[in-house]
Parts: sequence; structure tokens; C-alpha cells
Amino acid sequence: MQTVKYFTQDELASLFKAIKKKKSKYWLRDYCIFRVAYRCALRASEVGLLTVAEYNAQRSELYCNRLKNSQNNTIRLDDETKKALEKYIRDYGIDDCLFPSQVSKPISRQTLDLLMRKYCKVAKISDKKKWHFHSLKHSVAVHLADSGLDVKELQHYLGHKNVNSTLVYFQFTTRQQDNMYKKLEQRNYLV
Repeated sequence: MQTVKYFTQDELASLFKAIKKKKSKYWLRDYCIFRVAYRCALRASEVGLLTVAEYNAQRSELYCNRLKNSQNNTIRLDDETKKALEKYIRDYGIDDCLFPSQVSKPISRQTLDLLMRKYCKVAKISDKKKWHFHSLKHSVAVHLADSGLDVKELQHYLGHKNVNSTLVYFQFTTRQQDNMYKKLEQRNYLV
């Protein structure tokens, strides 16, 4: 069985709260990065590829360029992420690369991992194995699998070409198992 490190819903809420609470010079950028990465199930290297032109404010959608032989897709943002992202774009005067570094280049994977460690400390998330930016992608995958999405829906959301890459997330969900046993009990297949 493959081990996937992901944040619980409570840990994720603590992480977002920690970013907002920190109020550093770049807190709004960091908050948007983490919200967008989680909502869109982005890898750290994909965050740096995002541009303002790929954000459709009218439809609250973000076109996501996927790496690692994954399929590009468009993800609809929730109201909190949309509101924060639009404030960030307006307040920071962002017009090209959505998340530039302090030297006006796309933010790097290494910087995102540093930010994750910083905010996990503030949020008091004790499991240091989760202190990697990729934990956000794992987290949304597990949370969506647990929400009742089927494997094909989750495959599309994550941009996976191979369904086997998606199936790994269903081993962490109890909702799927509960539904299966409920169906079996209703049909009297288990005596």
C-alpha cells in the first residue's frame, strides 16, 4: 500500500488561518498560492506556470497547465479563493505571472516548500512528513475522494492521464467503504 501524506480538514483550516494571521509583507500572495494550489490540485512546479490571462474572473475559473504527463484542465474557484485572488491581483498590480517571486520570476518549488514549512510551524502541524508543498495536492485528492466523487471525476479534476494514479487516493477514504457496505446490507448480500 502506498503512503500518501495529506492534511486533515482541521489541519488545512489551521494552515490557512496561520497564513492570514502571520500578516507578513507577502501574506496575501502566500494565502492565494496555498488556496489556489489546494483548490486546483496543483504541483509546486505548476504554481509558477500560472498567468493572469489564465484566470477567467467572470466564470471564476483558472486554466491549469499540468506537468508530469498530466492533462491540462480548468478548475472553478470557490468564493473565498476568488475573492482573495482578485484582491491580490488588484493590490499587487499583477499582470503576467500570477505568482512571481521577489525577483519577478515565477515562484520556485523550493520557495513553496520553504513557505509550507514556515506556515506548518505557525499552524502547529506536528507531523513534519506533511511539511511539503505537494501535501496540498494529496490533501485535495483525498478530500474529494472522501466527498463521494467517483474515480473518473477525480481523475479529471487532478489531471491524471492514467486512472491508476487516481486510484491510490481511494484507499484513504472511509466514505466509499461505508457506501459499499450499506449497499451490500440493503441487498442482503452479507449474511
